[in-house]
Amino acid sequence: MNIVVSTLNAKYIHTSLALRCLKAYAEPDYKVDMAEYTIKDPAMNIVTDLYKRNPDIIGFSCYIWNIEETIKVAQMLKKINPELIIIFGGPEVTYDVTHWLERIPEADFIAIGEGEETFKQLLDELHGDRQFENVSGVAFRKDGKPVVNPQRNKIDLREMPSPFRFEEDRQELSKRVVYIETSRGCPFSCQFCLSSIEVGVRYFDREKVKEDIRYLMDNGARTIKFVDRTFNISRSYAMEMFQFLIDEHREGTVFQFEITADIMRPEVIQFLNDNAPKGLFRFEIGVQSTNDAVNELVKRKQNFKKLTRTVTMVKEGGKIDQHLDLIAGLPDEDYNSFKNTFNDVFALRPEELQLGFLKMLRGTGLRLSASRYNYQYMDQSPYEILSNNVLPFSDVVRIKHVEDILEKFWNDHRMDETIEFLVEHCYDTPFDFFQNFGTYWDEMGWVRIGHQLEDLFRRLRQYIETENFSNEEMIEGFMKIDYLQNQKHKPRKPWWDDKVEKQVRSHYYQQMLANPSIMGQAFEAEQLAEKELYKHTVLEILPFDYMYYKQTGKINEQPSVLLAYYDQKANDTKLYSAPVEAFGLPVVS
Repeated sequence: MNIVVSTLNAKYIHTSLALRCLKAYAEPDYKVDMAEYTIKDPAMNIVTDLYKRNPDIIGFSCYIWNIEETIKVAQMLKKINPELIIIFGGPEVTYDVTHWLERIPEADFIAIGEGEETFKQLLDELHGDRQFENVSGVAFRKDGKPVVNPQRNKIDLREMPSPFRFEEDRQELSKRVVYIETSRGCPFSCQFCLSSIEVGVRYFDREKVKEDIRYLMDNGARTIKFVDRTFNISRSYAMEMFQFLIDEHREGTVFQFEITADIMRPEVIQFLNDNAPKGLFRFEIGVQSTNDAVNELVKRKQNFKKLTRTVTMVKEGGKIDQHLDLIAGLPDEDYNSFKNTFNDVFALRPEELQLGFLKMLRGTGLRLSASRYNYQYMDQSPYEILSNNVLPFSDVVRIKHVEDILEKFWNDHRMDETIEFLVEHCYDTPFDFFQNFGTYWDEMGWVRIGHQLEDLFRRLRQYIETENFSNEEMIEGFMKIDYLQNQKHKPRKPWWDDKVEKQVRSHYYQQMLANPSIMGQAFEAEQLAEKELYKHTVLEILPFDYMYYKQTGKINEQPSVLLAYYDQKANDTKLYSAPVEAFGLPVVS
């Protein structure tokens, strides 16, 4: 029999660890072909490709992001070949199994929970006596009625074969994100999370894990994400792995972990700050809410004071980027409470702040108790909430406006200096800026169209004009700084109107050439010739002293010259500034 395991990833760069675990466990007894697609691929294209593989058995790995598209594919495949055996597995179909047997008649079997051993035993029966009642952790139909076999005991992870040694993967390792796990399970009981259902934490053989990481790096892997639910639950284990990765990493490789920040000891962070190369590690930290009463309702233990200490220490170390998560829509978290949560976390200035909405996942305690909080949510995946007893749909929509602007203007780091100035000097709280701008963005209909970088700057300026700020020119100055310093090459036509006349600009350039120390020692060391200065720089006049602001964080309303130098040899953009009065010239003619 030809056996295929398949899934629809969220993006092309993602890889499915589940498929590789199933293949590794089934081989060498069975030859298993892997077929990965994305949720953006047309279903007909997927079906056509799978059909060409001439499968007798297909297993699909199912999650909230791909279940609906996977069902479409299975329906077509079954029509084409009614004899094809289709197996569904994964977290999305592990719960409410009888529902899925009824919903997906095309699925001959559903693997429940941890799938490696179940899949292998099911293959044994499909090739043998077909006594499916003997296969633990599988559901099927018999005489038209559902049969759900009890789940099996947890597999011994220390004996698991490596899922990374397949020849067909080697050429793709440098182009894709590689997922790896060193443990399964979670010690916590957060009622919105599937991980809370599995009791205890089990570990893979750590020496085998290290060998896998060496293999992946040797074969070009660049981004390796650990899928452990709490990587640092064991401090000694985390320290051992951190030390190993620091000692043996390859240049350009990045490792990402999901950590629980409030249990991370200061000495561990100090060790990383002292020893980790910059950019080697990234941390993902689930905050979700800073409201203690809300956290208690979902059985989430969190000490935000200690979490803040960890995030702050890591940020001050300057070695590790941090991605912090929030969930809107938790029980008793109304609009104002979520606003406070947002402001609490934004105050930490994480490199990325992910604002997500509660999803009522099958099998979670929160879904089972949904009526207690009058939750209304989508009937199909991703089961996102529409409202509850303290958060009407109108507030959900408002928070979605915040999410949209947060993604475009903060997480992409296109306007860090501008947003920092706005939230510190123009709005009562950061949330107010994101909310007001997000609502304006929606009212203008911009949510339905695409945007080039220049469009984002123009639209922010258009919005700022509606606010009638007294320091509007200063805001535009920061926008110019952000635009210029984030360009790789000298922009041909910036989004603003040039107000510096040619002869005035030339006068500034001549002063810099005659006395480069005006612009500071770093600029003087560049030793730019006249041709380079004119060809590879942009000069603007700012309505404040930029260098004073960078040094003190305070605004001095004395105009300054800003020079953006696009260093072609170093492939770098450098900003230099000096007060206008140092040149003895008027601001503009």
